[in-house]
Amino acid sequence: MQTYKHRQTGKLMLYTFGAAAVFTAALLAGAAPGSERIVAGAALGLLLLFLLLFWSLTVVVTSRDLVVSFGIGLIRRTILIQDIRDAQVVRNPWYYGWGIRLTPRGWLYNVSGFDAVELELKNNRRFRIGTDEPQKLLDAIQQSRL
Repeated sequence: MQTYKHRQTGKLMLYTFGAAAVFTAALLAGAAPGSERIVAGAALGLLLLFLLLFWSLTVVVTSRDLVVSFGIGLIRRTILIQDIRDAQVVRNPWYYGWGIRLTPRGWLYNVSGFDAVELELKNNRRFRIGTDEPQKLLDAIQQSRL
């Protein structure tokens, strides 16, 4: 049974990748046939792929597991609730950035902002989930652990 589901849009990622895609499309339209056109087309394709993959972060908590997925869902991480030893609300320093990062505090999945929930797993690893609803996410995790 699903107890929590939230999708956070990465507005900065949308604006950044979107603006870069529009700029690249304009370059592609004005490029002469040949290698410039191929490079611009490949760059546009990559930008659109990144946009699809990282435009949002969805977190779903059930009584069995916690699933964190980016964009259209190809990039995801599933953690069994029984593998979570503890969870707490934390604040990421600005230099942790956004996207998928290996930080000194473990892996971080984040699309926007600095608030997160840090999971301490039974294997002594840590995993951070960036969210604009840290207390609601923490409450859902704690409720699932009961």
